[in-house]
Amino acid sequence: MSSAPTAWSLMIWPGSRQVFFTSPSSRPPTTAFDPSLRWLPLQATCSFFRQHGGLPPDERLPLTELAAFDMCRRRVALASMAAEEEEALKQRCGGSYKLLLKYLLAGERACDRREKFQVVAGPGFSIAVTSNGEVHTFGHNHSGQLGHGTLSNEETPRLISIKTPVLLESLKDIFVVQATIGHFLTAILSREGRVYTLSWGVDGRLGHNTDVMDRTPRLLSGVLEDKPVVQIAAGNCYLLALAFQPNGMCVYSLGCGLGGKLSHGSTDDEHHPRLIAHFAILNLQPIALSAGSWHAIALGKDGRICTWGWGHNGCLGHGDEDYQTLPKVVKGLSHVKVVHVAAGLCTTFVIAENGDIYSFGRGSDSNLGYPPQYGHRLDQLTPKLVTSLTCAGEKIIWLSATKEHEVAGHTFAMTESGKLYAFGIAIYGQLGIKLLQDQNGTSNPQRVDIDLS
Repeated sequence: MSSAPTAWSLMIWPGSRQVFFTSPSSRPPTTAFDPSLRWLPLQATCSFFRQHGGLPPDERLPLTELAAFDMCRRRVALASMAAEEEEALKQRCGGSYKLLLKYLLAGERACDRREKFQVVAGPGFSIAVTSNGEVHTFGHNHSGQLGHGTLSNEETPRLISIKTPVLLESLKDIFVVQATIGHFLTAILSREGRVYTLSWGVDGRLGHNTDVMDRTPRLLSGVLEDKPVVQIAAGNCYLLALAFQPNGMCVYSLGCGLGGKLSHGSTDDEHHPRLIAHFAILNLQPIALSAGSWHAIALGKDGRICTWGWGHNGCLGHGDEDYQTLPKVVKGLSHVKVVHVAAGLCTTFVIAENGDIYSFGRGSDSNLGYPPQYGHRLDQLTPKLVTSLTCAGEKIIWLSATKEHEVAGHTFAMTESGKLYAFGIAIYGQLGIKLLQDQNGTSNPQRVDIDLS
């Protein structure tokens, strides 16, 4: 197979549903936040009195449904949705506003659809989006992927001009809530929970029979056509989808199965979405996903995490470098409740509920958050506490690690107030910080001069 371009930048513009390419490689990020269903006390009360609301949109609705209806209408994704579209989505979710609300909240928790700041550690370059919609890019710019109309690298964050990106016409009629780029493929998620894919359509590996050079986003066919998806994650030639169902979440995978990264107990390819059945055996309900280049992570509702795929450099956290063809619980984190996961190139990061950060995997790029111990193995085969990030003085809520296998790795950590810290290799300026002349990176997280809030 010929090599695909490696320098696209694809962004969902904050506050809008439009998708832009800045030039031929990156992937947007995802979050883990679990707001409680605030209508549950009301549901308990109304189940006792059994009264109808007597208010629009339907006088026959009980108060529990009206409460859920009101909360649904407050979500950004439904604000501009036509009545017939809303009803169709409600039916796909199970036929009630309470289930529709669960679907909307699950999407916010899994992939941060709320209008907040975001950062992406791309292949040799980086993208930072502030809460007010400003987009800054920095790092490698050999194909113009920074969106500044030049081919010069940027060592510090630079504000991108809105006029520079080009609107992706084929998606202008789709309300996009998430986009992700993996090696040889791109996937788009709509607010209705439908998945569209483009590029690398050879052998039907994108779920639809198209030519390998087809650049038109097409609806993913198969079992997911009738299941609303809340999050997508892409790695090296594979795609994961977290789907909603009334009794809980489930995960589907398709694409290249090398290393077991599709998690079906084999290394076979899957041309159409296939359910990962092993989560039921583990009694783990997934609520968020992260796809690295060759390995993946699932976060369970109970705070456990599972990893699978290639175990290079110990990135699965099981104490070895063996590959796993089925999800396996990381025992080294059994003492904590995890709330956020991030997979990169042979690296894995997790955030615990108490704010502690753990990392494991490849240590040669100094992007695990702690300095290598000379005379010892650079790789970390089991989860290790990252004490260097406690210097931030506040809780870290988000991590982003590069997945590109052709460029040395770097990682970002964001605090709840919008402070940004970077560590790893910076040969192209992708950390966005000033280093000494003889330095090509740092293992100690450094503050990036940009206010995301």
